[in-house]
Amino acid sequence: MSKVVIATDCPELHLLHRGKVRDMYEIPGHPDQLLMVATDRISAYDVVMADPIPGKGRMLTEISLFWFRLLADIVPNHLISAEIDQFPAICHQYRDQLEGRSMLVKRTKVVPIECIVRGYLSGSFWSAYKKDTTVCGFALPAGMRESDPFPQPLFTPPPRPSKGCTMKISPLNGCGKWSGRI
Repeated sequence: MSKVVIATDCPELHLLHRGKVRDMYEIPGHPDQLLMVATDRISAYDVVMADPIPGKGRMLTEISLFWFRLLADIVPNHLISAEIDQFPAICHQYRDQLEGRSMLVKRTKVVPIECIVRGYLSGSFWSAYKKDTTVCGFALPAGMRESDPFPQPLFTPPPRPSKGCTMKISPLNGCGKWSGRI
């Protein structure tokens, strides 16, 4: 089993941001590229929990790579490579922290939206449902219980503020029912 990575330590790189799960680095001499590293930290309800999940960062990276590769001919993305040997040489010394959990990406403008597909009535949706059966513009059936499945998956993309909790957006601002299969 691989080593649990709670936080990366790459002193010759510039730590740009340490998020709830990912660490983002600027790479000296490569102003148009960033190094994105998925750690094993876990967060729930915008709180980073004390106990990491071994291998979580590797799994998150594999899921991201799957979608970037599958959709590459449909929509451009920021992925350059996930192969450390293709990263700038300064990154190679951190291979033990980066292997399987990092991506070299193009520096782009951040679009502050987190895509959430919900299949079950839980978390913030459960809290809101207990007050009103219409949540984020979705009229849900009456009498649902916590963690009941939805009649169909719901796509609820809240904007992400620069710091702090996830904000809700209404259907008029982009919240909408999932309308297809991949």
